[in-house]
Amino acid sequence: MPDATAVPVIGVLELERLAARTWRGLEEEPYGDWTLRAGGGFTGRANSVLAAGEPPEPLERAVATVTRWYEQRGLRPQASVAVPGAEHVDAVLDRAGWSRLEDNLVLVAPLGAWDEPAVDVALAPAPDDAWLRGYHYRGTPLPPVAREILVNADEPVFASVRSDSAPGPLAAVARGARVADWLVVSAVTVDERHRRRGLATAVMSALGAWGRSRGARACLLQVASSNTGALALYERLGFTEHHRYHYRLGPESAGEPPQS
Repeated sequence: MPDATAVPVIGVLELERLAARTWRGLEEEPYGDWTLRAGGGFTGRANSVLAAGEPPEPLERAVATVTRWYEQRGLRPQASVAVPGAEHVDAVLDRAGWSRLEDNLVLVAPLGAWDEPAVDVALAPAPDDAWLRGYHYRGTPLPPVAREILVNADEPVFASVRSDSAPGPLAAVARGARVADWLVVSAVTVDERHRRRGLATAVMSALGAWGRSRGARACLLQVASSNTGALALYERLGFTEHHRYHYRLGPESAGEPPQS
């Protein structure tokens, strides 16, 4: 019997590919072991080449191929580079003049029985307009393409907490998606007026129960290293660091920079 209190053993590149299945680009193309992804510029995950494994040609030529692919779509070239495992790719991108963004931590935890939510958490298979207004990505309103990106997974679920009567804004939102025995959580957002009331913990608990009911045994989150508040919350919930990744942005060109 598998140990319900342990995170499944999984390598960095395998976990990167698994997480990528829960947040896809609207266009994806295999390139050797890599995956080229484009999604109208909304989020780095949907608009970067996932440099997991090896490309089908020498790295210097691969960088040129990736650059052309994104420029043809009006996007600034971008690569997602995980460490450990892709240091050689990172070095080639650095020599080619690709700028490095901050670290993102990939956190994992066994999907144990977290405390029951202290408030009502609604779950839905697609985001409604209120949910989309509640998700403040990088502090800005979502572009129209966001809805397509958010539902582009095999089994997404959208959690929300309402404090005010409709049509008032939601107090908290979050998104989950299951792949194999993993629950991948993203888009955890609490309205500024309702912070420090346990709402982020509540939506995490509700998503955890949803994941367990579908056979998930572990949970994964991707958090910017500068987001100290979120890191403290996830540490309290038992998350630990599995690895890190960062984005590399190609030199400025005619393409529009994606929202990373």
